[in-house]
Amino acid sequence: MRAVVQQVASASVTVDNELISSIGRGLMVLVGIGTGNCVNHSDNSSSHSLALKVFSDEKGAMWKQSVKDIEGEILCVSQFTLFANTSKGNKPDFHRAMATEPSRQMYSVFLERMHSLYKAEKIKDGRFGAMMNVSLINDGPVTFTLDSRKFEYLDMSRGVVGTSMPTSRTRKTAAESKSRASRSDEPANVSLGELEEKSKVVIE
Repeated sequence: MRAVVQQVASASVTVDNELISSIGRGLMVLVGIGTGNCVNHSDNSSSHSLALKVFSDEKGAMWKQSVKDIEGEILCVSQFTLFANTSKGNKPDFHRAMATEPSRQMYSVFLERMHSLYKAEKIKDGRFGAMMNVSLINDGPVTFTLDSRKFEYLDMSRGVVGTSMPTSRTRKTAAESKSRASRSDEPANVSLGELEEKSKVVIE
């Protein structure tokens, strides 16, 4: 499950020129649900959104308070396009997004969890599956992306999922090993390939 969390001064959703929901100071949360997402992902995304310290405190110090701390409001909007794959060609591919009906159920679980963790009257949402006009004033601007699957945010310097990338440290270690072996007239015990194998990122 992916969420784009924005600190807003105000936000609203309209459908066919009808105002569906509006909030004052708080968070706009765009929610995308992917294939394979489950209740645990919903729990993680809802609790993280509510606990994220995106607001300043009374003294102006940044990143000190959550939306609950300031008793702000939250506007949630479902957005399957967060799971678009744009790596091939110019046309987005949405096969990673969950199908409509199971996604509707999972989104309902997400909202229920938000209600249970905070004041239900402060949680607003749009209209699932509808063409919505979303308006907001991003305060800052401040925007964060959350993903319930942490491996999506691997540091590229450590490699990509399922692969390994030799770092400068790996190359240096291999070179030093070969140098020591050369001085002692012994074959190198560690090859670059072996070090790369040992340095693969393990994803659980």
